[in-house]
Amino acid sequence: MAEALRHEGAAGRAAVVRPNRGYGRWTPFWFLAPAVFTLLAIGIYPTLFALVTSFRRYNIARPREGFPFIGFENYVNVLNDQTFWNTLSLTGRFYLTAVPIQIALGLLIALMLHRPGWSMLRAVARVSLVVPLATTYAVVGLIGRLVFNRDFGVANQFISWFGFPGFDWLGSTSGAFAAIVVMDVWQWTPFCALIFLAGLSMVPVDIEEAAQLETRSKWALLRYVQLPYLLPGLTAVLILRSADVLKLFDMVFVMTRGGPGAATDLVSVYIQRVGFRVFDMGTASAQAILLLILTIILSRLYIRLLYREVE
Repeated sequence: MAEALRHEGAAGRAAVVRPNRGYGRWTPFWFLAPAVFTLLAIGIYPTLFALVTSFRRYNIARPREGFPFIGFENYVNVLNDQTFWNTLSLTGRFYLTAVPIQIALGLLIALMLHRPGWSMLRAVARVSLVVPLATTYAVVGLIGRLVFNRDFGVANQFISWFGFPGFDWLGSTSGAFAAIVVMDVWQWTPFCALIFLAGLSMVPVDIEEAAQLETRSKWALLRYVQLPYLLPGLTAVLILRSADVLKLFDMVFVMTRGGPGAATDLVSVYIQRVGFRVFDMGTASAQAILLLILTIILSRLYIRLLYREVE
């Protein structure tokens, strides 16, 4: 009887440790396949298609012309296109206006939430800060059209409290540009705040407390103690926002469609017009590839100048 029980126990242990023959070495790859296929279909394939198209003449309104190879002709046309450089300059002005405001406000919010004793407020604020980030660009554009509406917009009601008359925000050159800056700041300031708050949480408590005993200056504490832990997050913010501004289309198109005139005609709006209104997909693809190259250059520049490993 004892011998039978021992035999049964050994057989049970062997059954437990025996590998399952139903799973092969390729099983993990099948679990990864949907994500890889999605990445290839949405990210890599369009980029490769745009790269190939940029070296060919491709007008979707004249399919009989075919898809001939023309070398760097599209890139030469883009480099000689003054409108493209004007829209790129306007995009740079938009970036230099909106992103510094987002970084400053985000850092201020993060420093306020980092103060000790605000744990409950910090938890509520983190949830609240996610709301603008979860809003799609098109919805942000619709909100902007309502906020800056000339007749019943919240912006005009707000300035009326201070005795100023209503202003046609989306119908004027300066007003439309200011409107898209405000909406972009509203959407992306929480992102900066969350990134900086995560960086501040990495500061060792003993080092921060010792620095507070040494100096009462908040600026000195920020510069010499907290800033090294904020630089990786700042680098990520600059890289992501640079790429995002260069491809910003939905919000601007819904709010202003690039107008009035060319006041909000960012480079992505111009590329869409070249590709889907003029139907010159070859030139539009060359413009998109140049923006990709510019994004890579800016990313490498930010990493070289700002990124530092914290020891």
